[in-house]
Amino acid sequence: MKKAKLFTIGYEGRDIDNLVSYLKTFNITRLIDIREIPISRKKGFSKSQLMKHLESADIEYIHIKQLGSPSILRHQLKDDHDYAKFFSAYTNYLEAKHDLLMQLNDEISDKITCLMCFERLQQYCHRSIVANKIKEYNKNNLEIIHI
Repeated sequence: MKKAKLFTIGYEGRDIDNLVSYLKTFNITRLIDIREIPISRKKGFSKSQLMKHLESADIEYIHIKQLGSPSILRHQLKDDHDYAKFFSAYTNYLEAKHDLLMQLNDEISDKITCLMCFERLQQYCHRSIVANKIKEYNKNNLEIIHI
């Protein structure tokens, strides 16, 4: 059985045209924005602008607020820089999102899907935890590719 693929990306350090072009090189057809608040000071990355750019490139846009890192966790991380504590708290937060993660797991097989958040490096971003949780639900028949 061929493994499904799930891509992840952070837009930090990119402009909107670069992001869209980069997604196209991997044939991404669906981008799932997992920021709690899909607003950005960076031009083109607020929800409506981002959706418009992606749709013009034939990439479906979905925002799932419930998978965003809660502000209380983000603020705590900004104060203490304790990533182990942050990832532990976020993992606990995700336990209540089982149904949503299962639904997402079911949907990733019909399009080439990419999870997106701000942080450039996945090892410092909650999207890696989301991807790994989906992989668990997928019975490890999922390849995670951080781009």
